[in-house]
Amino acid sequence: MTTGAGTWALGEGDYQRISQHLAELLREANARCAMLVDRTGQLLASVGESLAFDPTAFASLTAADFSANDQLAKMIGEPEFASLFHQGEKESMYLADVARRVILVVLFDDRTTVGLVRLRVKHAVGDLVQVLEEIFNRGAGDKGRAAGLLEGAEDEIDKLFSD
Repeated sequence: MTTGAGTWALGEGDYQRISQHLAELLREANARCAMLVDRTGQLLASVGESLAFDPTAFASLTAADFSANDQLAKMIGEPEFASLFHQGEKESMYLADVARRVILVVLFDDRTTVGLVRLRVKHAVGDLVQVLEEIFNRGAGDKGRAAGLLEGAEDEIDKLFSD
């Protein structure tokens, strides 16, 4: 899987590392499903139970929900909400910001508590931030190298046609 936004890309090894962290979170929190969604609404990874709904549409709505809540936070004088909790009669979800670029979504039911989910999410966010920062930094380095290669190519082309 190669996906990304801007100057970063998620490769197969990155996907495996992220999936391992998500699977660990599910075990420790006794949750049903964990997803990583970028801020544009693209589903990056999903681990756990199969979903009874379209995960692509869900990812898009999750990003919109997080964005709307960022605006609500600003209206009340907060720079952002780092996490959101939506409680239903049978199903609930906990959303957390990861590295200010992606959203961790955890779906859970009455087999666990929001307190346990919140505690385990906090640990998982730390792990995921490390992985994502490596990916982001690698992407920024690749962009710099590509720019350097193009500059050299432009100089060579200029030399060829300046005579």
